[in-house]
Amino acid sequence: YINPTSITIITLSIIMGTIMTMSSSNWLMAWIGLELNMLAILPIISKPKTTRASEATIKYFLTQAIASAMMLLSSTTNAWQTGSWDILELKNKFSTTIMTLSLMMKMGAAPIHFWLPEVLQGTTLQTALLITTWQKLAPISLMYMISNNIQPALLMSAGILSMIVGGLGGINQTQLRKTMAYSSINNLGWTIMIMALSPNLAVMNIFIYMIMTTPIFLMMTSTSTKTLQNLTTTWTTSTATTLSIALLMLSTSGLPPFTGFMPKMLALNELITQKLTTLATLAIMTSLVSLLFYLRITYLTMVLTSPMT
Repeated sequence: YINPTSITIITLSIIMGTIMTMSSSNWLMAWIGLELNMLAILPIISKPKTTRASEATIKYFLTQAIASAMMLLSSTTNAWQTGSWDILELKNKFSTTIMTLSLMMKMGAAPIHFWLPEVLQGTTLQTALLITTWQKLAPISLMYMISNNIQPALLMSAGILSMIVGGLGGINQTQLRKTMAYSSINNLGWTIMIMALSPNLAVMNIFIYMIMTTPIFLMMTSTSTKTLQNLTTTWTTSTATTLSIALLMLSTSGLPPFTGFMPKMLALNELITQKLTTLATLAIMTSLVSLLFYLRITYLTMVLTSPMT
């Protein structure tokens, strides 16, 4: 049991923190918003009284705290060089690189992604949903604001790396929360890569991903599904839910004719328009790897467990 007052304060702090960061034009206010948001989510992660939840809380806190310190270092260096704390005035090359790495660490993109699968595995499905969707809004909005000043090579290499890590990491997973974490890393890769060329497309990509992920987590919560094995037994009790999870997984993988295909197609179109055909080919190859584990989940839920087999 949690006191309703505590729930209200925590919820308001999480919402307020994100809104403060997204609407601020000053690095200090953006930093305060992120800190407020982080401190409010810690009690939620540590709510299950297990050692795994405590471990997940500490891992989340340490990575976010390090990212916040890097963010302060970056904005302070920039203010020292340019005399401005304005978010859009991030002109210093060193500051921009450190800030990009800090934001990537906050959202859980490769190469600083190690905390995300572990934290998701240690928490409840609702908290995992919160971390993979709402918690990404603030860092992505900051990255969107400074996207003009970031070196495209940095974003593209981080994006491709996230796609590879997300694809390969999800293949051997039997725990659905870890699979969803790698799926999140993979989709962040697409978002970060296209942020260098078309920031608006990157925002659309992450929003579509969030719209697809939310029902997956909610249906997994309603059926108490946590592993692939659980998923194979849900067909008999809730056929429609299992079918929806399978179709949403295919959509998240970017398979046509589902919704998830559209942002990936637009991203590839943008890459080819900019004469980055090699990068586009690499992106397609990595999405094939991630398609492997999405198809495996779909196969387990629909083919193996349906009454027809």
